[in-house]
Amino acid sequence: EAYKQAVVDGDSTHIVNSSLFTGVAGNYLRPSIVAAGLDPDNLPEGDVTKMNFGSGGDSQLAKAWKDIWGCGQGIGSIKNVIPASQLVNQLRDEYAEALHKLQQK
Repeated sequence: EAYKQAVVDGDSTHIVNSSLFTGVAGNYLRPSIVAAGLDPDNLPEGDVTKMNFGSGGDSQLAKAWKDIWGCGQGIGSIKNVIPASQLVNQLRDEYAEALHKLQQK
């Protein structure tokens, strides 16, 4: 639940690009980096030769996706947490409404 709330509360300023956690550059949520006791503005570079998505790469302090949460640039468009079925119904209804409007032209 904390991850979901961080995504809802976040925006593009909460994205930090770093290679520290896996050895490969990725986008991570700033609040999760801070919660792990790291300074998101002063992260060292990761080492691609130590790339390991299971162990946390160069950082043994926190693991990518478990402790350090990933997020993309669409973060600002997410305003609430809803069940998948509700989102599917919403998309279906919006599609039907848009189609109806197009057919009226």
